[in-house]
Amino acid sequence: MTDSNLFPEPKKIVWRVSELNWNVRVILEQTFPLLWVNGEISNLKRYPSGHWYFSLRDDNAQVRCVMFRHKNMYLDWVPQDGAQVEAQALITLYEARGEFQLTIEQLRHAGLGVLFEAFERLKTKLQQEGLFNPEYKQLVPPYPQQIGIITSTNTAALRDVLTTLQRRLPSLPVVIYPVPVQGKEAAAAIVTALQIAIRRSECDVLILCRGGGSIEDLWAFNEEIVARAVAACPIPIITGIGHETDFTIADFVADIRAPTPTGAAQLATPDRQDILHRLRYWQHRLQQAIERNIEHRMQATDLLTHRLIHPGERIRYQLIHLSQLRNRLLHAWSKQQEVYKWRIEAFRQRIQFTKPNINAGKRHQQELATRLQRAMVYRLESLQIQLTQHQQHLAHLDPKAVLARGYSITYTARGEILQDSQQIHTGDNVQIVFAKGSAKANITEANE
Repeated sequence: MTDSNLFPEPKKIVWRVSELNWNVRVILEQTFPLLWVNGEISNLKRYPSGHWYFSLRDDNAQVRCVMFRHKNMYLDWVPQDGAQVEAQALITLYEARGEFQLTIEQLRHAGLGVLFEAFERLKTKLQQEGLFNPEYKQLVPPYPQQIGIITSTNTAALRDVLTTLQRRLPSLPVVIYPVPVQGKEAAAAIVTALQIAIRRSECDVLILCRGGGSIEDLWAFNEEIVARAVAACPIPIITGIGHETDFTIADFVADIRAPTPTGAAQLATPDRQDILHRLRYWQHRLQQAIERNIEHRMQATDLLTHRLIHPGERIRYQLIHLSQLRNRLLHAWSKQQEVYKWRIEAFRQRIQFTKPNINAGKRHQQELATRLQRAMVYRLESLQIQLTQHQQHLAHLDPKAVLARGYSITYTARGEILQDSQQIHTGDNVQIVFAKGSAKANITEANE
């Protein structure tokens, strides 16, 4: 169906059910934008396909909802029946059953809307101040001398970072600045750790990280004091906070944002295997360059050695070369003389051949005249014989010769040769032609 089906045509009175449901769905989806709905989950069903089907209800009403797998897979919590939630949804109609429903895009615990609003307000404020601008981002050194980690000491995130650093660059020193990463005191502690790192100035790069959690768990990294401390830090900062889908204000103001703590460790350090590979590559290139240089110099030495010839030996070579040139000159001169002789002989023969012989020419002319006369006589005799033959053939074919033997030709009054008695009738006039003369007659009787 197309948009032209949204409204019925003037001549259309009865709609099919599928047409009605399709038009209602399109009107709902185009009229209502994405909106947030608050309610309690009930009748939650998780299908093997990964899609969730449930109802949102309050004291007076309920509505059917569906949250598809590619949307719910990013949730870091599992909803249960009876949970109070806030859902961002698209209003639509399930055409096959004609059921009004909500297609859920995002799902969060009820009451988180205030935190999200505070998050958006602070994000907008800092963005307008320019704290997110790329020109203020610092470059991370490709080969840091020492790395600092700001996080809690008893978390899996720290173990992941240390494991990654140990695997990628075991010789790299690491300084840990322990801080709480959750709770009311976390934000102030993170700012203090940043100030200590700046004052000591012992690290080239700082990693600010923690594991995943809800928005409340990550809220310390959304505090304004933390964001401004990260933005003002002269040491490059890489954040690895939560999971790949988690974003905090600290991520926006940091120099580099990694999707996970492990990703932050990877961005902060070069890979030992890559370094070894590059060293082996440049070692090989350097060795090849040295070998090529030595070989080039050896070849140049051989060339110079070959050019060092004794003066007496050089004179002897030049005498030999001079003798060769003399022999070549004599041979060329002899050959040139021979060529000139052949040319003179050719010119002499051509002159002798072109000298006129008048007597021979006259004899040849008389001979040609005699041959022409004979040919003309022979040709005339041949033509006379052919003419005689053709006259004889014509005499045999001449119709008058037939008439001379007693036959005649009869013509009708219209001048047609009479060949059939049916061509004439009694009383018709005809003309009879004889070998000599003709006569006219009248038909008295015609028989078949």
